Amino acid sequence: MAKRTAEGEPIIIKKYANRRLYNTDTSSYITLDDLALMVRENVDFQVLDAKTGDDITHTILTQIIVEEESHGTQHMLPVSFLRDLISMYGNSMQSMMPSYLEASMAHFRKNREELQSAFAKGLETNPFAKMAEANIKMMQNAAEAFIPATRKTEDAPQKADEDDLAQMREQMAAMQKKLDELSK
Repeated sequence: MAKRTAEGEPIIIKKYANRRLYNTDTSSYITLDDLALMVRENVDFQVLDAKTGDDITHTILTQIIVEEESHGTQHMLPVSFLRDLISMYGNSMQSMMPSYLEASMAHFRKNREELQSAFAKGLETNPFAKMAEANIKMMQNAAEAFIPATRKTEDAPQKADEDDLAQMREQMAAMQKKLDELSK
């Protein structure tokens, strides 16, 4: 459960016209990095426009993602995913995407610990590996259902998928070897 104020309400962050963010709980100005840290620490907050009182939490969270993607060394959102996401705007399936993405992320969060354990122990020897592969397959099938451009044709070789899986297994074996060496 997300951390909230003593009254059980989300912490209110006010955004002023000068782009400054004010945390009403701590009575201090904060940055987008501070908000990102609050998200990581599971602190529930709501960002309001100081002048209009409008809830702008969605916009601020999106801005945090843009900042993370532009400054990070590794991008979490691949270009193909971003293109697919943009193509969904105005599409008849647009209204279904938020609930689909929320359900997908909830499913991922639910299985995160099991997946991390499976990867740490190695894909070959862990019973959770089948679950991880099933989750990946489910995500691929869902993407194919919602985004026709990702659907594989019957004539298209699936060797690329097999090569990717083989490469992932090699990487996991190398990581396992390093973990084994570190634990000695």
